[in-house]
Amino acid sequence: MVGARRICAALAALAESARHELLTFDDPGAAPARSLPAPFLQFAGDCVRMASAQVRTVRRVLPLHAREAAGAACAAPGYGPPPGEARLTPSIPFKMILVDRTVAAVPIDLELLYNGVLLIREPVVVQALVRAHQLCWESGEELALPRETPLGPPSGAMPEHLRPVLDALLAGLTDEAAAARLGISGRTYTRRVGELFTALGTTSRFRAGAEAMRRGWL
Repeated sequence: MVGARRICAALAALAESARHELLTFDDPGAAPARSLPAPFLQFAGDCVRMASAQVRTVRRVLPLHAREAAGAACAAPGYGPPPGEARLTPSIPFKMILVDRTVAAVPIDLELLYNGVLLIREPVVVQALVRAHQLCWESGEELALPRETPLGPPSGAMPEHLRPVLDALLAGLTDEAAAARLGISGRTYTRRVGELFTALGTTSRFRAGAEAMRRGWL
């Protein structure tokens, strides 16, 4: 996949498909240092957070020099420590997002998703990537990050009339399909999506899923 639009579509589909496990090789400081477009960086981060919110196991392997960048990301407004565990190794072989041990996204240049993404589904290759990640994980040093401080409005209970809206968003339905499923007009559905975002303190569909998971709404 080459081109921002196709890459974003691939990452979104990958995030929505996650069900059990997320394995990554990541370098939080690499992309900002290359002055990549902020909207793309936010979208890519939201995709990873969305996938993380849907699975039970998250294991991130980062290079030692990313310790400071990982801490800074946790302190950024609207963010906190990502779910799961993280370990540090002297270096990472390449960047990677691997979902459910069935599909992996690897940058074409092995460094930046923005420059192009290769989606790998060949079972033998995917298992080789899983093994590479496992070896790095077993030799890594645990990364201790500060506990997340609640952000935005208080958690509270989820308004019951918004629960079907959240379910529709997580299912990846279009607004038209979601409105039809719920038996409401498109305008009413759009208004309820806005209510949901306000309740969650976000304007991002991907971040809404992660925040709902954090609040125990899922």
